[in-house]
Amino acid sequence: MTATAQAPRRGPRPLGLHLATAQAMWLGSLNALPLLNGKWPTWLATSQPEAWQALERDVAGLPAEDWFSAVEWAVRQRADRFLTGLERYRHHAYRRELAEPPVLWHEGQTRILDYGPKGGRPVLVVPSLINRGYVLDLSARRSFLRWLAGQGVRPLLVDWGSPDASERGFDLTDYIAGRLERALNAVLEAADGPVPVLGYCMGGNLVTALASRRAPDLSGLVLMATPWDFHADDPESAKRVAALYAVWRVWVQGLGVLPVDAIQTLFMALDPLLAIKKFSHFADMDPDGPDAEAFVALEDWLNDGVPLASRVAETCLSDWYGLNSPAMGTWRVAGLPVDPNSLDLPSLHLIPARDRIVPPASARALAEAMPGSDIVEPPLGHIGMVVSGAAKPHVWSVVAEWLNNLPAR
Repeated sequence: MTATAQAPRRGPRPLGLHLATAQAMWLGSLNALPLLNGKWPTWLATSQPEAWQALERDVAGLPAEDWFSAVEWAVRQRADRFLTGLERYRHHAYRRELAEPPVLWHEGQTRILDYGPKGGRPVLVVPSLINRGYVLDLSARRSFLRWLAGQGVRPLLVDWGSPDASERGFDLTDYIAGRLERALNAVLEAADGPVPVLGYCMGGNLVTALASRRAPDLSGLVLMATPWDFHADDPESAKRVAALYAVWRVWVQGLGVLPVDAIQTLFMALDPLLAIKKFSHFADMDPDGPDAEAFVALEDWLNDGVPLASRVAETCLSDWYGLNSPAMGTWRVAGLPVDPNSLDLPSLHLIPARDRIVPPASARALAEAMPGSDIVEPPLGHIGMVVSGAAKPHVWSVVAEWLNNLPAR
C-alpha cells in the first residue's frame, strides 16, 4: 500500500501523555542507573528475585561506564522503535471506507443502522456510550455485524453519535428510559413480536437496565464483556478511577462533557505502557501487509471516541467505579432499581478470559445474578472478542447459533 498525502492522524490520544510517559520511563532508567548496586533497587530484589539475579549476572564485573553505555544504547534502540511505529501509524494510507447501512430510525444524534437482511431475525445491538459502535463493523475484513447479517440475523445497531448541546444535559435515565426505549419501539414496529437485544461492554449495562423496564418486549439478552461488580478482583483500582474523576468533576461539569482525551487518559491508567508496547510492535510489521492494516483500523477506532455527557460520567465513574452501585443494588434508572435477579429472560453471557478492561469476575457477577444464564468464556481480550482473527469461531458463531435457536415469545 502506497502512502498518500493526507494529514497525519492525531492519535494515539492523548499523544502528549504517551510521549511524556515514554520519555519519563527511559530517562528515568538513565538517571537511576548510578544508584544501582547490590542493595538497590530493593523492590526488585524482594519482589522479583529471579529478575534481580539475572541482572546481577549481566552486570557482574562490568565497569560502571559500560553499564551506562549499554543502558543508553538500549534506551535509544527502544525509543527509536517506538517512534518509528508511531510515525508509521500516523501516516499510514489506510482509511475506513465502508458504505454505511440505511437508517431505520433517528432522534437527536442517535440513529439505528439497519444491517439487514429484511427477512432476518431483528436484534437490537447496543454499544457503549463512550466508544463508537462501529467496532462491531470495523472493516470489510472484520465486521461482526455484516457477518451476522449473512447468518439469518438482522442486526439493528444503535449509533449514539456525539452529544449535541441538548444531549449534554442527559443522564442515564434520559438515555435508557428515553432514547433507548424509543429506539426499541422503532425496532418492535419492524419486528413480529419481542426481539433479542445485544449489549457490548457498557452497552450491556444499558441493555440490562432496559430489560428491567421492558422485559415483555424482549425475547432474550446477549451480554458481551459487560461489567457489573466494579470492585471484583481489584477494588482499589476502581476507586482510583473514581478519585481521578473527582479531581476533574468541576471542570467536567463546566464543559458539560467528559472529553475524549480525558476518557483515553482513564483507559491509559489501566496500563500506562501499553501504547509503547503496541507501537513498538507495529514498527516490526510489514507496513503494506494485512496485519498492519488491521492494527491501523483498530487504532483509528480507539482514537475516534466521543465525549461523555457530564451527568453520565458522574454515574459511571463516581457511582459505578467508586460506590459499585450496580453490584450493590443501588443503581436506579427513572427511580427504579436495575435488578438482574428479577429478569426472567434467556441470556447469553460472553466473558472473555483475557479481558483487562472488564475483569472476568466483574462480568461473571452479572451472569450469576441472572436466572438460567448461558456462560461462554472465550480465550480472548475485551476488543479481540469482536475483531480478532479468533473472534469468528469463539464469539461470532456462538452468538449467531444462540440467536437463531432462541425461541420466539
